[in-house]
Amino acid sequence: MTQPVIIGSERSEVGLPAGMAVLRDGGSALDAVEIALRHCENNLEDHYVGTGGLPNARGDVELDASIMIGSTRAFAAVAALRGYPNPISVARAVLEKLPQHALLVGEGAGLFAAECGFTQAELLTDEARKLWREALLETEEAVEGENTDATPGDTAYRQAALELVRRLTPHDGPWGTINVLALDRSGELVAGVSTSGYPYKYPGRVGDSAVPGAGNYCDLRYGAAACTGRGELSMRGTGARAVVELLARGEDPEAACAAMLADVAGMPDEFRSELRVLALTPDGRHGAAAGQAGSVYALMTADSAEPEMRPRRVV
Repeated sequence: MTQPVIIGSERSEVGLPAGMAVLRDGGSALDAVEIALRHCENNLEDHYVGTGGLPNARGDVELDASIMIGSTRAFAAVAALRGYPNPISVARAVLEKLPQHALLVGEGAGLFAAECGFTQAELLTDEARKLWREALLETEEAVEGENTDATPGDTAYRQAALELVRRLTPHDGPWGTINVLALDRSGELVAGVSTSGYPYKYPGRVGDSAVPGAGNYCDLRYGAAACTGRGELSMRGTGARAVVELLARGEDPEAACAAMLADVAGMPDEFRSELRVLALTPDGRHGAAAGQAGSVYALMTADSAEPEMRPRRVV
């Protein structure tokens, strides 16, 4: 019998205990990932996922989420979803109730959520609106919101965002995707991702979180990986799939994550900023990498009383 493990990116520690409770009781990795991410999406103090997520350049909150099962490589996602606070559950519903499709976006994703009976909610909270306005002011902090200094790419992105906001006239009124990877007692491996995407993004922009092989990838033969941060870079480098391919060649999780980041670091990108990745194998090994010192990921096993923060390798 496999020993259950659940890991997640920064800020996933809000949901990991609920996910591990499922795994300890013999529940599925699919349930554990969904429940863990729902806790994160419902955390009003987190402004990068779910309710309270920072809005796009027009002032609208658009959410992306995906989920992938390692044994079958079944994948489902929703993107640019408005008005539904738990996109990870809508993505799972696509997986189970609409298996002829893998990705629904915008109005179609909302229509499907309504047909499934999901409850609508106002996603733009007063605090998120305030942060959205303040973050457009000149600052030395990174756009990402992980308490890091701004890079030249952050500055260029904020300037481009200001131009978008002015042009789109938003109405009156720290991006950071969350990843969760889980291994259950039966040996099943599942990856899930949820985000409100880059703040101030162009309406309809979809990042790597809803794209298989970019924001997440899960293959029970080798492992699972998921990315946070600069989604456009991850899409160009098919970041999560690249990590899993390195696992397939025998690399350990930390080294595979570091190698992927080193590869995409060579790509030209005027808006370059932080990209991070973590990985989990079918035998329970795990690791992560980032481009900045002090970056961590969260871990729980069946023996854990609470999430343990582990350092990511710095590339």
